[in-house]
Amino acid sequence: MDFKRMIYRILFYILGLFTLAFGVTFSVNSNLGVSPVNSLPYEFSLITKVELGTCVTVVFCCYILFQILIKRKEFRLIDLTQVVFSTIFGYFVDVTGLIMGDFCLPGIVGRIVMAVISMILIAIGISMYVNCKLVPLPMEGLTLAITDKLPGKSFQQIKVIVDCTVVTLSLLLSLVFLHGIEGVGIGTVLAAIFVGKIMQPVQKVLSPVMNKICFPQGTEAVAK
Repeated sequence: MDFKRMIYRILFYILGLFTLAFGVTFSVNSNLGVSPVNSLPYEFSLITKVELGTCVTVVFCCYILFQILIKRKEFRLIDLTQVVFSTIFGYFVDVTGLIMGDFCLPGIVGRIVMAVISMILIAIGISMYVNCKLVPLPMEGLTLAITDKLPGKSFQQIKVIVDCTVVTLSLLLSLVFLHGIEGVGIGTVLAAIFVGKIMQPVQKVLSPVMNKICFPQGTEAVAK
């Protein structure tokens, strides 16, 4: 892999993380429920009163522990760098939150549009950084680990299952500790169901472009 192509991969990776962070912020501002990727950290933030970015980092570290349990000897030391990129992503979430402030399109239609934009941005962000074949964020790393253990299942299919599981746990935490439903809403549920599905057409568009730019012929990234 030549140096120039590696730089492109790193740039796409960072852009993917930033796009994902904007998707998370759009979901928060829509007031229809936060995105699945951010639902557990958001609940912990509400419960503990700790900044959202910090909670993102802590929860993502827990996902890494689950990866270790699933992959065991197949878990690589380089996979621990997910902690570093989780911290960077947490920072991006705080930055995009500052950029957008309390911005939300008016009315219920506007909020729905915000939620749809969120799902599209999340699908693009995940597709972009996963295709770079560097280090996935822990939630996608966990999804990939489960996918590897279940032959015949695609990454997108397992992502829907993982997202729905995380949303269910978030809902339970909210009911137990906040005595009501906070953060989890119809937007959260829709994102859990549809982000993985949206990724399929997004991959068809992004993968050929990224393969051409980031990988020599014959070594292209193949999305599961």
